[in-house]
Amino acid sequence: MTDEANPVSWLLIERGWEVFGSDGTQIGHVDEVIGDSGKDIFDGLSVSSGVFSRPRYVAAERVRSISEGRVEVDVTADEAERLETYDEPAPSEEILPVTASRWQRFLSRLRG
Repeated sequence: MTDEANPVSWLLIERGWEVFGSDGTQIGHVDEVIGDSGKDIFDGLSVSSGVFSRPRYVAAERVRSISEGRVEVDVTADEAERLETYDEPAPSEEILPVTASRWQRFLSRLRG
């Protein structure tokens, strides 16, 4: 059986797991998993391609499969280089899911 036959939950992703693009090229390693495990909300990944590179943000919608030690995304290696950099939010900042409504985002700004 291949790893693809044994998918795992996003909750099991660990720092250092390999990240592969849709063209089969390794685009980096997981730097950080972004989400709320208590509410089972997976927002995305911070992916680092090298020691001196800034991590890039890969939204959860771009993740195609997760298996032990490996994450596959729907971007090519070239596209990954153009993804926005990931800047960790301030500790007090509330992270809303991509699906949050405009009203939820408005209320979040009022609180923050």
